[in-house]
Amino acid sequence: MTARLSRRSRLAAAGSLAAAGVLLLGACGDQTDDGGDTDSAASSGGSESEGGSDEGGAEGGELFDLLPADIQEAGEVKVGSDIAYAPIEFIDENDEIAGIDPDIGAALGEVLGVDFVFENGTFDGLILGLNNGRHDVIMSAMTDTAERQQGISEDAEGGADFVNYFQAGSAILVPADNPEGIESVADLCGLSVAAQQGTANETVIEEAQADCDEPITPVINEVDSDSITALQNGRADAVITDYPVALYNELNAGGGDLFTVVGEQIDAAPYGIAVSKENPELRDALQAALQEIIDNGTYAEILAEWSAEAGAIEEATINAGE
Repeated sequence: MTARLSRRSRLAAAGSLAAAGVLLLGACGDQTDDGGDTDSAASSGGSESEGGSDEGGAEGGELFDLLPADIQEAGEVKVGSDIAYAPIEFIDENDEIAGIDPDIGAALGEVLGVDFVFENGTFDGLILGLNNGRHDVIMSAMTDTAERQQGISEDAEGGADFVNYFQAGSAILVPADNPEGIESVADLCGLSVAAQQGTANETVIEEAQADCDEPITPVINEVDSDSITALQNGRADAVITDYPVALYNELNAGGGDLFTVVGEQIDAAPYGIAVSKENPELRDALQAALQEIIDNGTYAEILAEWSAEAGAIEEATINAGE
């Protein structure tokens, strides 16, 4: 599936979708270290016809000139993404790629003068795709950590650099009536708790086990949407997922009547656009473009469309994760 949308048209679609309160139980657990083969693609961003500002958005402008020659020639940035993680990235009711990451990608494309082309797949394939050059970047709610900077998979050489663009941690999602009275991680002992395999959210469960007299029963899934489903059908008492994903499901799933988020956000950390350490030109161009959309207000507009202002940053950093 391929679609070329301007940022404004994508934002309008997102707004109408959120207003409708559509049940979107999507979540890809994008804090994982790995992911599978890609299977669909869509693009967003500033095409040459849409262009950008005279300050650098149009082809041949200042920010365009920062891009590596191969990206300039291709006119696009190839983005690997696990697109099942509403509201970060997901397939909407019109079979279009939507969410915070695609909207930010579109905005970056506008100021850089290129398209951001999102290709969908599971997380193992995204890492492999970055390592072998299939993807220029990964933009998939990936938490920036020192471990990933050093080597985001066993066969990675030199790891990746991260252009930090959002801040989020884990959260506990429970049924709306919270029958187990869960208020914090300490209350998970003796319960069934779902999370996506290989994610920071799974790590929350593992760390909580150490303090439990009665063990947690982990319900670990390959994709986060299966964890949400497990909560909905009673196979799990709670889900650990990214805070914006938990909040989105609280507000939208079943018209806002199915789930609630309890407790405080856990271990908030920066999301980063992963770029090969062999490609510092692209990294620096993305950092400059991100700072541009922060400064001109586009970034804040995007987050407001998705009720994600709590994750906003003020400065585009590189490798800020620990």
